[in-house]
Amino acid sequence: MEEEELNRKIEAAVVEILRESDMSSTSESMVRSMASKRLGLDLSGGVRKLFVRGIVESFLESQQSEDEEAVEDFPAIGLKGEEESAEQPAAGREEEAEGGCSTTRSRRPKEYDDQGVLILCRLSNKRRVTLQDFKGKTLVSIREYYLKDGKELPSSKGISLTVEQWQVFRNAVPNITAAIKKLKGFD
Repeated sequence: MEEEELNRKIEAAVVEILRESDMSSTSESMVRSMASKRLGLDLSGGVRKLFVRGIVESFLESQQSEDEEAVEDFPAIGLKGEEESAEQPAAGREEEAEGGCSTTRSRRPKEYDDQGVLILCRLSNKRRVTLQDFKGKTLVSIREYYLKDGKELPSSKGISLTVEQWQVFRNAVPNITAAIKKLKGFD
């Protein structure tokens, strides 16, 4: 089977699976596994895995675009805090935090490391926030990296949180911020 034809079949299978799936409980790993079974192919290898990841991301971005268009058509049902103000045009809304992390959603191209892990944010030269699929679980990792043979590799210094743990942490950030301000005497 020709490579181009095989890629079209993989893409069709993945998109069909994504359309049939409950997106709130389906992971990239699950989609890849279902597509592997459906096609009788191993899609867990590096190149195939990245190809499937690209299809999933394109699908999710197209879904997000459709959702954003629906919100623009019916602004009264938009999410709190996501409306654009007249004084602040969309182009000027994105601000960069100190380490290069966007504080709002961005349309920048996604960046991946050598292992195909999505880099969400570079906190410093050696520290990153990444999103990865590990043993079927989605993990948010805040980790230090080191150079070995010209490749940046993750060190044991850091933390990996499940999505549920990340949500608990994210909800605690206002309290953490308040405690930091109080500790530093900014309050």
